[in-house]
Amino acid sequence: MKRHSILLTLFIGVVLSFPLLPATAEDTLPITFEDFETDAIERWTYVADRVMGGVSSGDAHMVRDGDDSAVRLKGVVSTENNGGFIQVRQQFSGGWPEDTHGLRISAKGNDQTYYVFLRTEGLSRVWYSYRFVFDVSNDWAEFEMPFDKFKPSHEGMPKAFTPEIIKSIGFVAYGRDHEVDLTVRRVELY
Repeated sequence: MKRHSILLTLFIGVVLSFPLLPATAEDTLPITFEDFETDAIERWTYVADRVMGGVSSGDAHMVRDGDDSAVRLKGVVSTENNGGFIQVRQQFSGGWPEDTHGLRISAKGNDQTYYVFLRTEGLSRVWYSYRFVFDVSNDWAEFEMPFDKFKPSHEGMPKAFTPEIIKSIGFVAYGRDHEVDLTVRRVELY
């Protein structure tokens, strides 16, 4: 009995002598932010420039691609009448983990240029955002989007942001007349 007690005391002493290390980004990331599965249609909203008098048109809906779910943004962007965008976006609270360095998405489309718009707390205008540009083809591709490569949309905005103050993400067709067909099947934080 005494020997068992000594061994148990030694074991506890050894275990407690190791420092408790906090989880790091390498331990917790990547995190799947969106896989477009359960109730995704309730989290994502279609928005067009018509709210500002523009004439762009389209829609966003959930689709299946093999075993994967995805969101598909389809329509026409028109710069007539001071318009020029359609998007599908998700608003959320609580931001993302502070050790997040960027986004990784899987997307395909119609050989066009698209944007990811991130909005953060404290932006003074609803049209302000941080933007990342990417080009899609007809084949699925992975896109890494480091936060330090997102550009502020307007002068006077802070040049950088921290992930814990992000409050929305949008996949956007923007700024020029063109047909839109963008499908995104996964959004990861890394």
